[in-house]
Amino acid sequence: MTVAVDAMGGDNAPSVEVEGAVAAARRWGIAVILVGDRKRIEEELCKHRTDGLVITIHHASEVVGMHDSPSDAVRKKKDSSIRVAFELAAKGEAQAVVSAGNSGATMAAGMVVLKRIRGIDRPAIATIMPNLKDQTLVLDVGGNVDCKPSHLAQFALMGSVYARHVLGKKSPRVGLLSNGEEESKGNDLTREAHRLLKGSSFNYVGYIEGRDVFNGSADVVVCDGFVGNVVLKVAEGLADGIGTMLRREISQRFMAKLGYFLARSAFRAFKKKVDYAEYGGAPLLGIAGTAMICHGGSNSRAIMNAVHQAHENVAKKVNEKLAVLLQEDTGEPTLKSLPEKPDGNRQGEMPV
Repeated sequence: MTVAVDAMGGDNAPSVEVEGAVAAARRWGIAVILVGDRKRIEEELCKHRTDGLVITIHHASEVVGMHDSPSDAVRKKKDSSIRVAFELAAKGEAQAVVSAGNSGATMAAGMVVLKRIRGIDRPAIATIMPNLKDQTLVLDVGGNVDCKPSHLAQFALMGSVYARHVLGKKSPRVGLLSNGEEESKGNDLTREAHRLLKGSSFNYVGYIEGRDVFNGSADVVVCDGFVGNVVLKVAEGLADGIGTMLRREISQRFMAKLGYFLARSAFRAFKKKVDYAEYGGAPLLGIAGTAMICHGGSNSRAIMNAVHQAHENVAKKVNEKLAVLLQEDTGEPTLKSLPEKPDGNRQGEMPV
């Protein structure tokens, strides 16, 4: 099993991508293809011991910048590291793609090169967030700013499959993010999506509020990409802010310093839970292949964990199981189980 890493994506490319890929190859024995400027990648590889590791380089002459239009990047930069990485996956030379580059371009390249899973209109970017019990999967967190109710229903299906087969949730509780728990709350999008999901065979727990993302009330939280990205960035900023404020307060008081010395293992454990680098990347669900989208500012540890997470997703056949659910009646929740409109047309059921 081989993972193609976009070595030119991210704020600190290619140094952190190379370091993270080498660490993943050494720790888990994962074969890696580093995609990008051969000369620059070779210069970085020389800084690491790679004896016995299966790491190769595939040259790509172009780089997609963070400010490039996703559609233009895919159409005009056909030799970009992002697109070439997906083409390696399409050819079977790699089984997964990892990129810390332009997330919109990564999503677009995945859709253009690997295509979507039949029955899915909009792929979604999912992210794992810590909660008071274990973990919460939130999607979409930035792939689709404007959504239809049927898209949110698809996100619920994909999130349920991922939570069940990757996170080990036997019957994932699905919640729809809104501005209140009452059915009268929300907007046109959430109210119609709520109606669809309420009559489905998902383990749907109804509307949830922002605070419920972190208290464990739901295993899967569904929202449009605009709201989801705001939630993600607020959570990241809050974690960083709390860490900075704690360090500042501790540094100003002798007893606080003593308390930190006694509780430093607890502080380290807390930091690990809220550090995005521990979760690697966000899976791009709905494309006919495996891809992990990493934070633009990812460090080498985040890349290492993303490569491992991509490897695990392939091993657990997440996409294959989702495709089966869309095509067959397996007894598990599917889009075909959603309630019908008064005119008999199913909501959320995509042509297959």
